[in-house]
Amino acid sequence: MTGGTLRLRPAFTPTHRKRNVTMSRHVKITAILVARPGKAAELRTLLGGMTAPSRAEAGNLRYDLWQDQADPDRFVIDELYVDDDAVAAHRATPHFQNYAAAVGGLAERTALVLNPVSVA
Repeated sequence: MTGGTLRLRPAFTPTHRKRNVTMSRHVKITAILVARPGKAAELRTLLGGMTAPSRAEAGNLRYDLWQDQADPDRFVIDELYVDDDAVAAHRATPHFQNYAAAVGGLAERTALVLNPVSVA
């Protein structure tokens, strides 16, 4: 030491904020859809028609459509909503109702509804 006063910085200061405090209520949905034989183009059209209206919903934070590089018949929808009420509102929309009525004839699907655990 050089004779100066040792100053300790506190581990926690009032200005410190925890990351992702606002994420605690968000809901993520990841849907994987595999087109039935000969239905990939119809499925892509149906899914593509969901993008703009879903993104325009007040409770939607993200709505992305992906296509598998290795299997062009496989699509992934990546959705993020502010909370469960926003998911319910999404499912009540005309564009979702249209999707729900048509998707069964076009694809096999798996959907995961996820709550955040550790999100950056």
